Amino acid sequence: MDSVEDMGPVDYLVIEFPGNRLTGEALPLLVDLADRRVVRILDLAFLRKDADGSVSALELRDLGDEEADLTVFEGASSGLLDEGDLAEAGNALEPGNSAAVLVYENLWAAPLARALRRSGAELVASGRIPVQALLASLDAVEEPTPPDGSAAV
Repeated sequence: MDSVEDMGPVDYLVIEFPGNRLTGEALPLLVDLADRRVVRILDLAFLRKDADGSVSALELRDLGDEEADLTVFEGASSGLLDEGDLAEAGNALEPGNSAAVLVYENLWAAPLARALRRSGAELVASGRIPVQALLASLDAVEEPTPPDGSAAV
């Protein structure tokens, strides 16, 4: 792994698969992002939450179906994720579902991050706006057209 000073921002995702069904449709897109060096996969773990609420780690061979070739992700573990992280991710799941926990570096942003660090800049806040929240906000600001077609003043 590069030195921390050279790295881009690191994000994580917990992606839930209802009914433990992982089709593999998105996996080639993730591989493509990694191959094009847009992201670097630091950790990828899978877990399942049983009906009784217990959470267990899953092996790649226990996932997906015939269409989902997960072998490309074998060994994707930097050691950043620990048991506590996986337990916390499991808390976000509904019973009977499984999840992927993905930790990745945004390689596309590494040059910008390096330049900002060299200039003494510090990240003081960050966040992500879920698409659903964005759509809801956009819907809220759109003013409905009055029934007579006139513009609201």
